[in-house]
Amino acid sequence: MKDDILSRRLIRREELRKLIPLADTTIYELEKAGNFPKRVYLTARCVAWELSEVESWIAERRKALNVPGLVIRPNRPGNPVRPKTE
Repeated sequence: MKDDILSRRLIRREELRKLIPLADTTIYELEKAGNFPKRVYLTARCVAWELSEVESWIAERRKALNVPGLVIRPNRPGNPVRPKTE
């Protein structure tokens, strides 16, 4: 039982920002599009995310950045683009 509780640990926005350095608006848009773990409403004004889901999302993003042929633009760090094929 204790392991189940630890595996479902919730993190609040402050801790989420330490793990994911994205703006609140960006996180909201990703959630809305189904590309980020859904928040859990603890109260009407307090939200949290399941840590395990956030960690899985981070792992998926890292895998996506290791795709062969993916290039990071030097003038726009963190913005991956695929090379043009003609």
